[in-house]
Amino acid sequence: MRIADLLSPGAIKIDGAPKDKADAINQLVELMVGQGNINDEETYKAAVLAREAEMSTGVENGVAIPHGKSDGVSKPGLAAMTVPAGVDYESLDGEPTTLFFLIAAPNTEDNVHLQVLASLSQLLVDEGLCDKLRAAKSADEFLGILTDAEDAQYAAEQDKKREIAQNAGKFEVLAITACPTGIAHTYMAAESLEQKAAEMGVSIKVETQGSGGAKNVITAEDVKGAKGVIIAADKNVDLARFAGKPVYSTNVTKGIQEPEMLINKILNGEAPVYEGNGAAAPAEDNGDGIGHEIYKHLMNGVSHMLPFVIGGGIITALAFLVDMGAAGTAAYGSSTVVAKFIKTIGEEAFGLMLPILAGYIAMSIADRPGLAPGFVAGVFAKAGYSLGFVQAAVAGDADAAAAACVSGGFIAALFAGFAAGYFMLWFEKVCEKLPKSLEGIKPILLYPLVGIFVMGAVMFLLNPIFGAINTGLNNFLNGLGGANIVILGAVVGGMMSIDFGGPFNKASYVFSTGLLADATLGSTGQIVMGACMAGGMVPPLIIALSTMIAKNKWSKADRDAGLVNWIMGLSFISEGAIPFAAADPGHVIPSCVVGSAVAGALSAMFGCYSPAPHGGAWVIAVIGNPVMWLVALAAGTVVGALILSAWKKPVEEQ
Repeated sequence: MRIADLLSPGAIKIDGAPKDKADAINQLVELMVGQGNINDEETYKAAVLAREAEMSTGVENGVAIPHGKSDGVSKPGLAAMTVPAGVDYESLDGEPTTLFFLIAAPNTEDNVHLQVLASLSQLLVDEGLCDKLRAAKSADEFLGILTDAEDAQYAAEQDKKREIAQNAGKFEVLAITACPTGIAHTYMAAESLEQKAAEMGVSIKVETQGSGGAKNVITAEDVKGAKGVIIAADKNVDLARFAGKPVYSTNVTKGIQEPEMLINKILNGEAPVYEGNGAAAPAEDNGDGIGHEIYKHLMNGVSHMLPFVIGGGIITALAFLVDMGAAGTAAYGSSTVVAKFIKTIGEEAFGLMLPILAGYIAMSIADRPGLAPGFVAGVFAKAGYSLGFVQAAVAGDADAAAAACVSGGFIAALFAGFAAGYFMLWFEKVCEKLPKSLEGIKPILLYPLVGIFVMGAVMFLLNPIFGAINTGLNNFLNGLGGANIVILGAVVGGMMSIDFGGPFNKASYVFSTGLLADATLGSTGQIVMGACMAGGMVPPLIIALSTMIAKNKWSKADRDAGLVNWIMGLSFISEGAIPFAAADPGHVIPSCVVGSAVAGALSAMFGCYSPAPHGGAWVIAVIGNPVMWLVALAAGTVVGALILSAWKKPVEEQ
């Protein structure tokens, strides 16, 4: 498959004039839709904007390659646009963007199109080619220039393959490039490094870890002969094969913008030697502050925890649904064989929430050596084991032993994960002083043995403190009533709309799901979860309703996309509002925050509760006080939609 197979003249716009970044994306998406590549414009646009939220796809030389892989794409495609006057696209170099390529990738296992997308990314590193494309007077001329360049690139690729085969084990510098989506930046960084190395007279081999898998894979023979390794990546890269080699780790942007600096780091011996202890390579130049680092580790734990929370929580809620005959009794949810069977599966899965959270926070910090100590510490945090438990158990007092186990809950699990991770980082450095002959037993004996024992002992000592904090928090929450619980509902609901899946949204959701550890039906934690879910459902519903009642405030494309938001809102997918918020944040975000806060406050005021952490309207059967919960949801939607419709300016249809 070639670029010409994905890009047609009808998807090329010459001399475009977008007003801003959002308008540029909208125009490119319209080109893509016009070629029949998109079956759900809104879903695809949300994927593109979500990728932009991670890092701008505007790179050097006035080029931007926005891209999205989504269920909204029916077949792979490209769209292109030249913008002679340039537009502010928040590019990495701060310069206006004058040349755009939009990539549409279907969410399938068939990744044959990625080879073409990689070729495009590599081609656009050539400034001369970019200048020719900008100067094209027609779509046909534009496509012809690109096709000729692709032909030349293919010939060069064949030459490079022969060179790599001939020079196996003789490369001075090795490199790996990778970005979260593995589509554009991965290959642009590789091309930039290869071009600069050629200018410097340095032999280099670059492995790309893209969505289609690793290409140009570095071999053991290559590692043996190289002076060092550059890691230009925005995701975790396995470094075990580089033990004993100088490794310099940075982000993929540096690979695109500063290849000469990276190559010189290796040639000048400025990269630290990777000891091969299983830990991640040090990020010597990633520009992250301590707050971002902590957030990154926390989100690694949360992302691995959520499948257990959502799956286990909904399955547990289903047990109550099939056991409605026992509602109001102590056996509710477990009074029949079927209900008990379902509830056991759900509770066991949900019960892994805290160990998984702690384990993967620790693993994010210390890589694999942190996983076992973090997981075990999370188990202790959940169980609440203490020295008092040991003493009572040895004395044979089962009741006292049980009473001594007070779970530290979510707070204890967070401490366990970070403590285990940073302890293992320290212990790995201590082990660097051991003889090389012991290198092989570190990951299989020393790390798990010492890490598990130390973290187990730490949690034994500190669990009473965390248990007291957790008990106090639960008592405080259970004691909330009237205005207090309403305020809490408004806060967690409103936070769901501040950034639609970002840090504030995640903080609210994680706080709410953490309170579900108290499985008592109708508990304060479940009331908070009900408010949180209502708040998260409201933003897409606000958009959908506003596009219906204020049609003059939205374009036809927006109104059509608004219909999809009914489904997304009812399914508790807050991200449905992202494209609209990105295009008009000043009006959309405040309106959604107010609407979500109203929904959350009313849900809490009515005493609605949700034992399920996800599912939206589709789990209405297990929502406590469901009618009033729907009233709260509707009220928040109406309030937000009226505010948005009132102050949003009318649009002029073109």
